[in-house]
Amino acid sequence: MAHVLDILAERGLLAQITFKEELYKQLEREPTTFYIGFDPTAASLHFGHFIPLLAMMHMQAAGHRPIALVGGGTAMIGDPSGKSDIRKMLAEEDIAAHMVGIRQQLGRFLNFDQGKALMVNNQDWLSKLQYIPFIRDIGVHFSVNRMLAAECYKQRLETGLTFLEFNYMLMQAFDFLQLYREHNCKLQMGGDDQWSNMLAGADLIRRKERGEAYACTFNLLLNHEGTKMGKTEKGALWLDSELCSPYEFYQYWRNVADQDTPKCLSMLTFLPMDEVRRLSALTGSGINEAKAVLAYECTKLVHGQEEAQKAQQASAALFAGGSASDDVPTYAWPRAEREADARLTTLLHLCGLCSSRSEARKVVQQGGAVCNEQKITDVDYQVDVSSIGTDGILLRKGKKNYCRVILKD
Repeated sequence: MAHVLDILAERGLLAQITFKEELYKQLEREPTTFYIGFDPTAASLHFGHFIPLLAMMHMQAAGHRPIALVGGGTAMIGDPSGKSDIRKMLAEEDIAAHMVGIRQQLGRFLNFDQGKALMVNNQDWLSKLQYIPFIRDIGVHFSVNRMLAAECYKQRLETGLTFLEFNYMLMQAFDFLQLYREHNCKLQMGGDDQWSNMLAGADLIRRKERGEAYACTFNLLLNHEGTKMGKTEKGALWLDSELCSPYEFYQYWRNVADQDTPKCLSMLTFLPMDEVRRLSALTGSGINEAKAVLAYECTKLVHGQEEAQKAQQASAALFAGGSASDDVPTYAWPRAEREADARLTTLLHLCGLCSSRSEARKVVQQGGAVCNEQKITDVDYQVDVSSIGTDGILLRKGKKNYCRVILKD
């Protein structure tokens, strides 16, 4: 059986590793406990967490034990990595509510039975720290010069780094030390933007405990233009079906650029690499088969096989020019709204196909708006409400963005 790090590397997931040879031997020698951190800044995980979750699944399948550290403590400070502004401060009750939702989502990806995986909250130990003992015991091992040179602080230094945020690296390093002491956790994994923080944690363990500790980061998924993937017109690509329906999630991956499909198939699915290479070699109209497989596999991982099949069927019907199904995003148009303004541009905004009325006007003017297969170019076009039956009407923006509109009294 291939080494799990070789599997992650072949799929394009691995970015950087500390003490590479030693980590290979450690993972071969015994089942190893590792952790990845998730800050509960929202009630749902989003696409930025998808690759770390997939890596955890690969590691658990190889016999290693994952710890999902949900940062109830560090979320009260905010990670400055890659941020141009200070994060919004969250109330403790909001953080607690977010953690409930995240725990449910983690259960879709990891097996928590009989301690095969753990979820911990760093607030349990960070809230008990006393400032002077912490600075004397932990802070003494950190060089301010080295911290200021860290990539995670560079952007914030240009706009103003608060002392509150400056503490984040120490606290994340202390998390690793705490998990090492309590659970014999020897490896921290995470996105490549966390490299500096992870190095600090591994170094702290070696200094304080004279123990073996490792860090391993994953590549961020970038499109062919070098931009992060996972953003939609509505914002983040959420893993919660209430915030992003299985159909919308499916459509996102069904519509990725041709050039990005091979990378996505490799990084975001569990398909055998021979199959990934076969699909990646398809050209012309054949690339649509690869995109359909990508969309199905990603949706199945996040929402389950049944929802993936529904999304697949709904998408196939629309691409074939068929009628919309119940799995297509649906907007219930209230009577008060349609009596106040029944213009198509307004409805395109209300249903979420356009982010604003001004965008809707541009879409209509450019010929990108379709109502029940009729192209509309008049920005003052009024939707005929009396013609909307029980099945509603189908709106389309461009070639691939659909919404079914039904009436609501």
